[in-house]
Amino acid sequence: MILKEKIAEQLPAWRERYKALAKEHAEVVVDKVTVGQVVGGMRDIKSLVTDISFVDPAEGIRFRGKSIPEVLKQLPKARGNKIPLVGGLYYLLMIGEVPTREQAMLVEAEWAARAEVPDHVYKMIRSMPKETHPMTLLSQAVLALQNDSAFAKGYHAGMKKDVYWEAALEDSLSLTAKLPVIAAFIYRFKYFGETKKPRYNAKLDYGANFSKMMGVADKKGYAELSRLYFILHSDHESGNVSAHTMHLVGSALSDPFLSYSAALNGLAGPLHGLANQECLGWLLDVYKMFKKVPSRDELYKFAWDTLNSGKVIPGYGHAVLRVPDPRYTAQMKFAKERFPQDDLVQLADLVFDVVPAVLKEQGKAKNPAPNVDAISGTLQYFYGVRDFDFYTVLFGVGRALGVTPNYVWARALGQPIERPKSLSTKMLEDIVKASQAA
Repeated sequence: MILKEKIAEQLPAWRERYKALAKEHAEVVVDKVTVGQVVGGMRDIKSLVTDISFVDPAEGIRFRGKSIPEVLKQLPKARGNKIPLVGGLYYLLMIGEVPTREQAMLVEAEWAARAEVPDHVYKMIRSMPKETHPMTLLSQAVLALQNDSAFAKGYHAGMKKDVYWEAALEDSLSLTAKLPVIAAFIYRFKYFGETKKPRYNAKLDYGANFSKMMGVADKKGYAELSRLYFILHSDHESGNVSAHTMHLVGSALSDPFLSYSAALNGLAGPLHGLANQECLGWLLDVYKMFKKVPSRDELYKFAWDTLNSGKVIPGYGHAVLRVPDPRYTAQMKFAKERFPQDDLVQLADLVFDVVPAVLKEQGKAKNPAPNVDAISGTLQYFYGVRDFDFYTVLFGVGRALGVTPNYVWARALGQPIERPKSLSTKMLEDIVKASQAA
């Protein structure tokens, strides 16, 4: 297996680097922590390590040091298409090197060989009440896969610590291979009442398979979107809820299936994975209000009316970024190249022109630029995927591509169980008093 061989080549040097930090430089101060950070959700506390991705405030997400434009330009493409192969991204995230087309296709072949989903998973999904949320179905399906976990079986058989990562890689490949199949089945079952099991075609890549299994009308166009969507949503440092949950649960040596099911439960939260559907909902509200793409002045007033009513304009602002999200830019570029006359695309573009200025005038938003969610739902809507509560499932398929490499490397480097120290409110108040008296 190419990923296993490449990680094995790199691992001795990485272990030495990690060991040196843990043993020789453990007392070096990295950051200070304020009371506001402690009571404010640990915002910006530098306390996690990952080499998979980093959010640069001035340039956006970097995958293994490469910006979004660099990744989209350098990764090998699917034949006859502009969007890179998802297998190429997975190779990059796991290994830290841009793969050749042959290496990317070897990853795609691994997924094809592992894509079959056990019958009991389909049976479980079919047995759930019709109104069950699709994210609940996806999380339960991932848990149902845990029965075949190579990591869990190896651990209970006495597997040595220095090969934990090998079993973690086995599970990660199996999980990421099966996720698009499960997601497509949930979509066809929940919204169309179909019970037929999807079939993964080894002659097609990850994105093309997902498009085919979803049953959308424009399979070629949706395949391109799927590749782009999964790449852009794959990772976002380790501090976001889904990635941090995967890391935290995995630090207890829970296998990738248990860990990722927990991560999906975090992703399902309204403050994390639901933003894309909220953004699309706001755009549709604007469109319904004017029954067309409004003028700039009309949108300006509508935006202010939204803010003055105590509501927010979703999709604008980011905790880290201080520029337009490159993931937004990549998706808008995709839309303008393929369907520039679509009303919602034109509306989203107008919002980009108007809303940041309104938010600056209001003065509350530190960063009024658009984030990835401001356009992603619009693209799904164009291709006919219009069941809003399914959008987070799509996010979940993509996010697995980033957090599983983090899991593999955490086991390879022997990262310990995560256990931060807690303080009482009285302790914090005493710290404040002591600071004021000093």
